[in-house]
Amino acid sequence: QLQASGGGLVQAGGSLRLSCAPSGRPFRSSCMGWFRQAPGKEREFVAAISWRGDNTYYADSVKGRFAVSRDNAKDTAYLQMNDLKPEDTAVYYCAARATLGPGYVYTTVAEFKDWGQGTQVTVSS
Repeated sequence: QLQASGGGLVQAGGSLRLSCAPSGRPFRSSCMGWFRQAPGKEREFVAAISWRGDNTYYADSVKGRFAVSRDNAKDTAYLQMNDLKPEDTAVYYCAARATLGPGYVYTTVAEFKDWGQGTQVTVSS
């Protein structure tokens, strides 16, 4: 089980940092992903990081504004969100997928096996 935290209400142009930590088994050998779901829309990929932390991938809509990272010693993943826009408003979810490859990154909802409860991010204009 994963737990995402750090969401909140912020004005456009502001920043938030989301955290994701497991409440059970560690996820050190897993690719960690971030997804979001806005009302009435499908869940979409935001960013992902390999379990070694040396490979990342971003959705075009967040490139240059968001940064994904992880601290394997703390078994925690982060999503730093800068220059937030109203269209970033959504429930954000973290997810994990065990992988045999240290540099492998998954990017689709179907590929991730473990999901946490989301955290709401609201960006006001």
